[in-house]
Amino acid sequence: MGRTVAVIGGGYGGAAVAKALDQDTDIVLIESKDAFVNSSGSLRALVRPDWAGNIFFPYDRLLQRGKVIRERVVSVDPGGVTLASGERVDADYLVLASGSSYPYPAKTDTDSSGEALERLRVTHKELAAADRVLLVGAGPVGLELSGEIKAVWPDKHVTIVDPAEQLVPDFQPELREELHRQLDALGVELRLGTALSTQPPTEPGRTETFTVATTDGEISADIWFRCYGVSVNGDYLGDGLVTERTPQGHVRVTETLNVEGHGHIYALGDITDLAEAKMARNAMQHAEIVAENIIAQVRGEQPTAVYRPASIPSVLLPLGPSGGVGQVPSPDGPAILPARMVAEYKGTDLLTGRFSELFGVA
Repeated sequence: MGRTVAVIGGGYGGAAVAKALDQDTDIVLIESKDAFVNSSGSLRALVRPDWAGNIFFPYDRLLQRGKVIRERVVSVDPGGVTLASGERVDADYLVLASGSSYPYPAKTDTDSSGEALERLRVTHKELAAADRVLLVGAGPVGLELSGEIKAVWPDKHVTIVDPAEQLVPDFQPELREELHRQLDALGVELRLGTALSTQPPTEPGRTETFTVATTDGEISADIWFRCYGVSVNGDYLGDGLVTERTPQGHVRVTETLNVEGHGHIYALGDITDLAEAKMARNAMQHAEIVAENIIAQVRGEQPTAVYRPASIPSVLLPLGPSGGVGQVPSPDGPAILPARMVAEYKGTDLLTGRFSELFGVA
């Protein structure tokens, strides 16, 4: 068998696996964006346009040997990939790393970094002009965005609504208590167990005063953002030539991260059906396992590296550059991290340093 590896998607997991395989295989990384986007920093990029350029990393220094094709994949089959242009990329190994989409501004909604930066600047101006901000969704995105807004504009009134009765239900009560304490201290109004009766009448990210009915009254605001609604990027699998997706759009994988039924096709990151949170850190851990297994196969050995989701969920949830909470596994069970440590690990630079290294721009 040859040694050409086609990686579909250059996000957290795709970029990491391509880099890890670059010396031992012939990598073809296929990505439609003109630069890697560190989505962990998107919400800060919105409130601090002077800093926003830090979330984009060009692909030109990621690989020394391999090549990057800037194209959209329309189909995969066991022997390779078909691009939107009609061109075909034959490959001995395939890695499905196409990730997921999420409403702007948590993820950019254009393939051009220049357009994305311009859009962030425009939305920043709209947000700056608004006194009252409504965030619909109290998951990590809504919470992080509230913290970023309050760090720049402490006097803006920020309301978060969510039909759920409690914050981040999969985590420890101590983490929830600390979250509530910090949100109270920031002056964020949290309306849990509350749903909007209708969509706000304005576009998200546009300043225009409105009032919307809720299940417990109404809310008036000058601007709103949608902070829920992840969707898996897997349309290129729709013809079923490689696998049938789950009803949620995920791909079933084995413990070696092979797509079920295929010894030479792997999947990693948000597209996998693994029972764990879809986070950058997990995708990058998947990348290590996949790289190890493909290198073994290229050398004629059996792939033996396995991935098992952690039994204790972990999260680093910044609330602005210096606030936030975290939970990580420890020998004694879940350990709660204070704001200082969350800032140190993530909140201060939102992982910019790590990606500067990966993309050769340090």
